[in-house]
Amino acid sequence: MAETKASAERPLSPHLFIYKPMLTMMMSIAHRVTGAALYFGTLLVAWWLIAAASSPKAYAGIGSFMNSFFGRLVLFGYTWALMHHMLGGIRHLIWDTGHGFGPHEREWLAVASLVGSISLTIIIWIVGYLFIGGPR
Repeated sequence: MAETKASAERPLSPHLFIYKPMLTMMMSIAHRVTGAALYFGTLLVAWWLIAAASSPKAYAGIGSFMNSFFGRLVLFGYTWALMHHMLGGIRHLIWDTGHGFGPHEREWLAVASLVGSISLTIIIWIVGYLFIGGPR
């Protein structure tokens, strides 16, 4: 049998406690978290569609949940997650073309995706309230 040598002491892999937090790193983490949140938010969309197809009573049940404060908060968070994930995907698409890798460009894209996702979420909710006539 071949003899094995004892493994040499190797440095630990870098992790979140080693790296200095940067905006681009936080946006990358937020992109992953919003992707997971969209999975669960899509379950709410499926619940809504199934309730709409099944009966008026089921539809009224999900409607009362979505009209509650907690339901509105979940919908607002889902809207933000959708916008943030979309803009993060566009940011990655820009990087896939080989652009935006400079230090100022990376920071600008990160700030733009954060500010853009918040702004788009607020705009969508304002337009939604204008079309449905306010809270019901």
